Amino acid sequence: MKAVALSKYLPIDDPQSFFDANLPKPQPKGHDLLVSVKAVAVNPVDTKVRTGRGNEGKVENPPRVLGWDASGIVEAVGPDVSLFAAGDEVYYAGDITRSGCYAEFQLVDERIVGHKPKSLSFAEAAALPLTTITAYESFFDRLGIDRDGANAGQSILIIGAGGGVGSIAIQLAKLAGLVVIGTASRPETVEWVKDLGADHVVNHRQDLVKQVRALGLQQVDHVAIFNDMRHWDTAVELIRPQGGIVSIDDTDLPMPMEGMKMKAASFHWEFMFARAMHQTPDMIEQHRLLSWVAEEIDAGRIRTTLSEILSPINAENMRTAHWMVEAGTAKGKIVLNAFDAE
Repeated sequence: MKAVALSKYLPIDDPQSFFDANLPKPQPKGHDLLVSVKAVAVNPVDTKVRTGRGNEGKVENPPRVLGWDASGIVEAVGPDVSLFAAGDEVYYAGDITRSGCYAEFQLVDERIVGHKPKSLSFAEAAALPLTTITAYESFFDRLGIDRDGANAGQSILIIGAGGGVGSIAIQLAKLAGLVVIGTASRPETVEWVKDLGADHVVNHRQDLVKQVRALGLQQVDHVAIFNDMRHWDTAVELIRPQGGIVSIDDTDLPMPMEGMKMKAASFHWEFMFARAMHQTPDMIEQHRLLSWVAEEIDAGRIRTTLSEILSPINAENMRTAHWMVEAGTAKGKIVLNAFDAE
């Protein structure tokens, strides 16, 4: 099968950072689906793994396939599969401990796979799974916000609202009835965030405390840090007593806790791979949430966060996509579509 692979962990400007490969087609076992991959999206986690922190100098033999955002068609199923059948269209993020989706075929556990939204193309659907799971778990599992509107009217500050996670997070927060303050710093991302439904947009390159309070909000009920933990002190200052902060950004920066203690506020880490990595008893919740979001998309209440398509899926386009993500100037999601140009 065709694949985009690496054998060394290299900077993206190195022509060998990715290469086109021909690898054996895998076979499903247990709860595995064998998916014929139609489109893949690129996330910051992909670039972090490719740069090889902790793997500097390591050679992968056989070559390694990255990628954790895909859509496709189920080609075959393992003996324990009960949720899907061959021919089903699916979308999923997968498991970071297994071979990734930059390949014509991929094995993925059915319990972390959703039925693809019927109204979306494969490219539009591939833009969603990893960021959707991240935002959904951040809000509804970690912060305890009610998905169905019991917390309507509460406020949430989404730091990094123009990125992949922020783009779907705005929509999920609005579905739950929250007042959304999103951050963006460039004219094009400000417009993007507004168009996705944010009630207010503030600039995370300027004083966020001052800007939020100028909106008439002394404090906010929830804070989501979706881009940079350098905003920690700001988040602590703005969170209300007994409110909650969630972050997806691993950091070595200091995180003073005195302000959190004095407010009896809570802090949560979100890592969407945790359920699959640790085979948690509730890992099927990712299947359920992806299928629920697909229904919301088909009902017209959520839209794709796709912003750019590169085609076909090959090493050259993958290097371009990784460069764009690393540059930090992309809005929404970048997707590679089809292994052969269509």
